[in-house]
Amino acid sequence: METQELILNYLKNHTNLSSKEIFEGLHSVVSYATVKRCLSKLLSENHITQQGNAKNSRYALSPTFNLFYPINLDEYYSKEIDEREILSGYNFSLIPETLQNVRLFTAEELILLNSLQNKFSENIAQLSDFEYKKDMERLAIDLSWKSSQIEGNTYSLLDTEELLKNHHEAPGRKKAETLMILNHKTALDYIFKHQLDYRKITLRKIEDVHRLLIENLQVSHGLRNSLVRIVGTKYRPLDNRYQIHEAVGRAIKAVNKFTDPFHKSLTLIILLSYIQPFVDGNKRTARLMGNAVLTAQQACPLSYRSIDPVEYKKAMLLFCEQNSLAYFKELYSVQYEFSVKNYFLS
Repeated sequence: METQELILNYLKNHTNLSSKEIFEGLHSVVSYATVKRCLSKLLSENHITQQGNAKNSRYALSPTFNLFYPINLDEYYSKEIDEREILSGYNFSLIPETLQNVRLFTAEELILLNSLQNKFSENIAQLSDFEYKKDMERLAIDLSWKSSQIEGNTYSLLDTEELLKNHHEAPGRKKAETLMILNHKTALDYIFKHQLDYRKITLRKIEDVHRLLIENLQVSHGLRNSLVRIVGTKYRPLDNRYQIHEAVGRAIKAVNKFTDPFHKSLTLIILLSYIQPFVDGNKRTARLMGNAVLTAQQACPLSYRSIDPVEYKKAMLLFCEQNSLAYFKELYSVQYEFSVKNYFLS
């Protein structure tokens, strides 16, 4: 077991300890210098808090510990649904007490994301309007395909391209699958056309994107007033329209509080998927709204093209069941890097 994990496990049962007390509690399995170095690392990753300064410093688990502490996915999902100990209901304190008051990315993570953002800005500065629009079209096709695939759509990428470019439906596919992809493209076009509108998020803007996504799919629009089930988990989202409206309002407040595109988009994606405000189309709406926030601040949108749908679902379920963001945040960062390195290149 690594030193950081040893420290965290010790702090689960003991709180407000000095570095010396932590070192002694670990029975000298590592050096005191290593303990101090690991404490600094844990502080930078928001796993622990520090009170006092220098020799008077005392440490405890952060209120956001569960949010960032990595969980072994193989071990976690080796247990069947009914065997997993989960937060089965909506966590009312998650947004106002945690997500609204915490930095989701460490300083190191933001340095990497901002360096990728600078590279994206350099790339698009060298493109003509025609070249930029052509690559945006390519990304839109990739995203319409992958986002639909995550939801179980069986269209291939080539079939999706043929549908969106030449209006040829793939043989043997259900009409709903075809409409899902066409609606994705319509919603994306709308978002890209009105990029600056998404600098500030409102419920109306979220509902408008959702309405475009579920057009002609026999899905009601607007906030739901009934229970929805998420396949593969015992987590139960809210089923009261008033509470759903309040939760979405708090999510929007948290999103608008952030100034950088990465915190805004990640928060919006994860919370819309967690709250499940609509009868259907929640995760699709979340992914598109995440891109709306990114493009509103001239950041690179995500295509999710290289992501494994199963891993995406595991990361999302982990957040629903444990409020653990570590794995989904990792997927998000990897996808941002993928998009910068694969689109809008001169």
